[in-house]
Amino acid sequence: MSYYDNSRPGFWSMMTPVVKNLVIINTIMLIATYIIGDAMYEKLALFAFNSPFFKPWQFVTHMFMHGGFWHLFFNMYTLMIFGSVLENAWGSKKFLLFYMVTGLGAALCHDLVLYLQFQHFTAAGNAAAAANILRIPTVGASGAIYGVLLGFGMLFPNAELRLLFLPFFPLKAKWFVVIFGVIELLTGISGTADGVAHFAHLGGMLFGLLLILYWKKNNKMYEYKE
Repeated sequence: MSYYDNSRPGFWSMMTPVVKNLVIINTIMLIATYIIGDAMYEKLALFAFNSPFFKPWQFVTHMFMHGGFWHLFFNMYTLMIFGSVLENAWGSKKFLLFYMVTGLGAALCHDLVLYLQFQHFTAAGNAAAAANILRIPTVGASGAIYGVLLGFGMLFPNAELRLLFLPFFPLKAKWFVVIFGVIELLTGISGTADGVAHFAHLGGMLFGLLLILYWKKNNKMYEYKE
């Protein structure tokens, strides 16, 4: 005889409302991309704002687009783990605001860097590199995800995390965030790991930091109920 205890909540039911809906929307968008094809990227991915393909709504829509299953999986897995903790701490409205601000901030920083790179390549006479900047889109929730990681590290700095490739070496969240930030900065400056929007990741962390500091200064970090 076997016994199955169905009283324990599953992983899906343990997710908070905003996180759950973000996972659903991102998954639907990837399925739609598989069905519709490149037209999804042409209209909804983020292009450099001096590109002829740029549209203002892309600052929002690119956050729900992904380049493939594993891109979606790692972003949504991270969101489920850390985002649910932040949503429980802040409440759904504040967490959604934080998520959108960090995602939009990431896009803004990314496009500003693309503009500077375009100017540099144009001045250097590298027309091919300048043209690539205008025609290659960016997709993914990674900027907002890095903002979520930054938020977790600031709210729970001493929480111990274990990396998949170093499971026996616990690392406090505050150092985890610092290490990831430094890696993104160095790889972004050096130009290694092409195809990764390093400055979008840093932009998400930057805007997350600014928003949390603003909330702390104005005593708006948490919602107090009487």
